[in-house]
Amino acid sequence: MMRKKTRTKSTKELLGSKDIKRIISRIAHEITEKNKGVENLCLIGIQRGGVHLARRLALEIKTIEQVDIPVGSLDISLYRDDITIRKEQPVVRKTELPLDITDKKIVLVDDVLFTGRSIRAAMDALMDFGRPAQIQLAVLIDRGHRELPIRADYVGKNIPTSQKENIEVELIEEATPDRVVLYKE
Repeated sequence: MMRKKTRTKSTKELLGSKDIKRIISRIAHEITEKNKGVENLCLIGIQRGGVHLARRLALEIKTIEQVDIPVGSLDISLYRDDITIRKEQPVVRKTELPLDITDKKIVLVDDVLFTGRSIRAAMDALMDFGRPAQIQLAVLIDRGHRELPIRADYVGKNIPTSQKENIEVELIEEATPDRVVLYKE
């Protein structure tokens, strides 16, 4: 999902490059510990930021377990429940699943967890490709304000926000420095 950057009155950097690197390392360790290794495990990033984070997690897991983890990307734009009420047309990106996901442990990866609607859309999209044994969720930032009963299994940082605030995760893969920024209206 492409997030439209809005003009805001103030910004504050909440996390920098070193913080994000530490979080990725911690989540990678948590994933391997909870799953007792990496057998039947696949990381699938939600387009866009989640894909970059999933690849970084896979690299970190490889240093821990000396095993390559399959990494895929998932576009959820046509699965969103607001597609008919959005003013702009969705930008459809690539979905690439490296293997049959049936009976696999899938770790969905996203940059920011907010209402939970994107995660619901991602689970709907995944089910069109197979029936995973389990779906877990890893997010860099959980900002609260859930509208659906969804919670992450792995959270980099909880950052409570107001409805007038927005969190943006900027990553070097998108030609910006690694950082997490809070925008206030």
